[in-house]
Amino acid sequence: MAELIVALDVQTREEAVEKVKLIGDPVGFYKIGLELFTAEGPDVVKAVRDLGKKVFLDLKFHDIPRTVERAVRSGGKLGVDLMTIHSVGGRAMIRAAADAAAEFGEAGPKILAVTVLTSLDQGDLEDVGISGRTPAEQVASMARFATECGAHGLVCSPKEVGALSGVLKAGTLFVTPGVRPAGAAVGDQKRVATPADAVRDGATHLVVGRPVLAAENPCDAARAILAEMNAVS
Repeated sequence: MAELIVALDVQTREEAVEKVKLIGDPVGFYKIGLELFTAEGPDVVKAVRDLGKKVFLDLKFHDIPRTVERAVRSGGKLGVDLMTIHSVGGRAMIRAAADAAAEFGEAGPKILAVTVLTSLDQGDLEDVGISGRTPAEQVASMARFATECGAHGLVCSPKEVGALSGVLKAGTLFVTPGVRPAGAAVGDQKRVATPADAVRDGATHLVVGRPVLAAENPCDAARAILAEMNAVS
């Protein structure tokens, strides 16, 4: 059954803890990204973990292999469950991340490779020198490469999950941002789908931020999304 991850797109540890408590039991998994981690550091990870929740640390590492290896090891010591790296970091970097995660055994962090950010479209790829490929084609190429190098899964838009889940090995994780309930604003995401669409296509984890955090009742909003996910599962 797919899991819901709520993105803690807030600025302080206090706000993060408040949101987690407000949402309560329905959600057991939270994403901590660059904004919050840069502001609060490892303490916010510990705070969310102390509330009995799992943590997706989304920092998208892209550096020399040794630096990424040490960063993943630090995340493992914090007890995070998922961590992200950029697939364009290369073979050695991806393997270094996977090897560092393996030091913690089955309970260690799972490494997710970012292929093409969900905020990018065809024109954006051409701007950075990737021509002759659609976002879906670029995602597929980088997804195969990253998983062959040891990544446990991928961060990819819901629009690509269906194609990838049919060609990558069983057990690959598909973590999908860009998920919006029907009728919700898409914000800065360009490749989006509803929770039901994403689960139907093979997503294992759905990342939702604003539709939950900005809701009048975040707990009810989370429950509604989970109901839509579970109806498909």
